[in-house]
Order: sequence, then C-alpha cells, then structure tokens
Amino acid sequence: MGTRLVVRTLSELCVTVGTLIVLLVVYVLYWTGVRANSAMDSEVHRLQERWSAAAGGQLPGQGPGAQAGGNNGAPAGTDAPAGAGTAGQGAGTGTGTGSTGPGAKTVPRKSPPPSGKSFAVMYIPRLGRSWAKPVLQGTGTDVLKKGLGHYDGTAGPGETGNFAVAGHRRTYGDPLKDLPELRSGDPVVVTDGTTWFTYVVDGAPFTTRPDDVGVIDPVPAESGYRGPGRYLTLTTCEPEWGHSHRLIVWAHLDATEPVAEGKPKALLSRPTGPFRSP
Repeated sequence: MGTRLVVRTLSELCVTVGTLIVLLVVYVLYWTGVRANSAMDSEVHRLQERWSAAAGGQLPGQGPGAQAGGNNGAPAGTDAPAGAGTAGQGAGTGTGTGSTGPGAKTVPRKSPPPSGKSFAVMYIPRLGRSWAKPVLQGTGTDVLKKGLGHYDGTAGPGETGNFAVAGHRRTYGDPLKDLPELRSGDPVVVTDGTTWFTYVVDGAPFTTRPDDVGVIDPVPAESGYRGPGRYLTLTTCEPEWGHSHRLIVWAHLDATEPVAEGKPKALLSRPTGPFRSP
C-alpha cells in the first residue's frame, strides 16, 4: 500500500512538473512574442501618428511624390555587448572604405531622445516585406521588449559616426532572428519621420564576444572601414538560443531622401535570393 502511494505521488508530481515545463515553453516561445509584437506595433503606430500630426496629416511615404509599392551596461542575454554604454572570434568581414554614398546628405548632430522613447522605424527588406521595427533609446531589458534599442552615446540615424542598434534574436518577437541571412549589398532603411536613411550592408555577419564593445566604436576596428564615415551596426545574440557570443552586421550610409518624396527604392523592390515572408 505504501509503495503504491509513493509511486502514485511521484507520478502526479512528474505530470505536474511536465505541465509546468510545457507552459513555460509556451510562454517563452509564443506568449512573449505575442506581447512583444503588439508592443512593437503600438510603438510604430504612435510614431506614425506623431509624425503625421507634425507633417499636417502625412505619414512617411505618403507625400506628394509618394510611389506605390509593396543600454548602458547591457546585461547578459539582452543581445547587446556587455559594458556597451552611454560590441572575438573570427576575422572582420566588412568591406567598406569609410566613404559614404553620393546620395547621402549631411545630417546635423541631434540630442538623443529620453531613455526608452521610440524615435525611428527600421525596415530590412531581406527579413520580410512588412518587417518594420521601432527603434527606442537605450538597450535595457525593458526597452528591448518593445523593439530595437539604440546604444547610448552612438550616432543617430544618418549622423557621422556609428548608429548602433541591438535587438533580440529569440523571444520578445524575435526581431533579429534571421539576421544571419543578411548579405553584402542588402539595404537597411531607417526613417525618423522626415528623412529616409538607406544603409547598405558590407560583408557577412561577424561573431564576437559579449564584452567586445569595440564593435560599436565610431570606426569599428574589425569592420574593414578605414576612416570616419556614417555607419550602422546591428547586434544580436549568437547562437540563436544562447548568448555566449554576439552577431554583428555593419553597413554604411548610401543615401538620404526626404519622406515627402515617397518611399526609397530599397522599399519598393524585392531583394534577390532567399526572402522571408512575415
């Protein structure tokens, strides 16, 4: 009788633990993504409403010339290099020379927005036709639950220096899950509501340690860039379900266009090769 009771109790305990594990997996893989995607959509919507009000009712890409078309000290696991503030293994793969595209106009330096505030939207056509994520100031845990995080102390969109951005690879909407698919020549478009900034990827993703904060320097040593310019750095966790390393993508500013003139060419054409549909 005693043995049966022990076996039954252990069986019930195993079932309970198994159920809790399943619920935890569902929460991590599904529910955090649902909440994060809702938060990111809300951030983008709020930005567009703010920009529309400032522009007299026009959203980015809907001007008269619009075309028709398709943290300081980031903690481990936040997809930002630890100690990056106010990004290893492998060799640098960037191929840029430090120059900026002929279509990129000078952008004056601006004061950064308050921590946690969204100020831009990023589009990466390679990752999906409707891939659009808000960029918020800072790289803290709460910030990265709402979108991509802009490293404090780095340049803003289009500014001279390094516009450095972090995002989750997995959980919280998986915004940079497919970052390894980016290849040389792929566009990354950012808008602040008045200007489209089109960056072009230089080389394959680079893997490094979480404490390699040099990847977000104004001129990252491993990027291949040989002088000051206007660069973009994207960072996320590596491997996909871990955070022992960081995956880095570098790009240079190729063009700037007023929002009032419509969407840039990069958002109107489909990239060649593998393509992720949302």
